[in-house]
Amino acid sequence: VVPRGWLSNDSFLAGYGAAQAVPGPLFTFAAYLGAAMRVSPSGVVGALLCTVAIFLPSFLLVVGALPYWHRMSHQPRMRVTLQGINAAVVGILLSALYDPVMTGSIHDASDALIAIVALALLLAFKLPSWMIVALCTTSTVVARYLLFIQ
Repeated sequence: VVPRGWLSNDSFLAGYGAAQAVPGPLFTFAAYLGAAMRVSPSGVVGALLCTVAIFLPSFLLVVGALPYWHRMSHQPRMRVTLQGINAAVVGILLSALYDPVMTGSIHDASDALIAIVALALLLAFKLPSWMIVALCTTSTVVARYLLFIQ
């Protein structure tokens, strides 16, 4: 959506960051993209269309595969295939985390420090993501304010 000009990079990253702070990031991010796009349909209609579009393929896959699932789930080749699919999904998510999120958000050492602290708060202290977003936003605003005063 960014390379096509449907949404600015800043708007994309803002929506992606907000979507990570709430459950169901695909649902919320798809709705955000549909609502914020510069092309028609946008707004409520775009949000609804993108939300349906994000869920429809998986619903169709479930409906199509459900009658055969029990038999397929006991086949060794199918289990290995599903493990490979899961690994590929993790790889795609890590790729999306690196570019555009990390490359578009971390510009200097202070940004990197905030990202490392946020990860530590998430992994070590198990804080909810909304709280980490609020803490990081507050600390960034305060730090920029203090730097602006000096």
